[in-house]
Amino acid sequence: MRAKAREFTCFRRRGDDYYRMETDGPRMTETPPPGIPSGKDYYERSLTVALLRAREVTMRRFKRFADAQNLTLPQWRVIRALADGDPLDAGTLCQRCVILPPSLTRILRALAERGLIAPVRSADARRHTVTLTPKGHEVFNQLVVQSDGIRVQIEHAFGEERMQLLLDMLNDLRVVAETLPDEGDRPSGVDPAKMGKRA
Repeated sequence: MRAKAREFTCFRRRGDDYYRMETDGPRMTETPPPGIPSGKDYYERSLTVALLRAREVTMRRFKRFADAQNLTLPQWRVIRALADGDPLDAGTLCQRCVILPPSLTRILRALAERGLIAPVRSADARRHTVTLTPKGHEVFNQLVVQSDGIRVQIEHAFGEERMQLLLDMLNDLRVVAETLPDEGDRPSGVDPAKMGKRA
């Protein structure tokens, strides 16, 4: 007997009404392998889904202030990193701001066009090093108070000790995930379901 899982339905248009659709034939279901969570169990207890949900609702509270300055959140992270003082190269910015190199290239170009950052000479000519301009510092000073206010509000509601514990555990999770072997390196015969793997 097939367990109810993902359902695939074929549709066809009825006349010229694109909104009233009817199914064409029986529904086909695909049964997940034994031990793999599905349905509500998956979406309520999935690590990746939980991380995405927490990220979306949290970042939304910061986004409104970046939007007011016509900045994206990745652009704000770059400005925030540069506001610490020293000029930074592209590699360091990628690591600190969690931004991929191609995206960082576009971000640096956009910020430079607005006069918020400027290139600086580096001992290593191969490194693209930038610093925050006075205009960039002005934008930072306007946003940092609002951003920190949201951080304090969330921390107060969630609990300071719980927040610190959460941050420590997330950092531990990142380290563990980075040190795990790649999927292709997993020993043969190991069942991810028995390892408690949930994607």
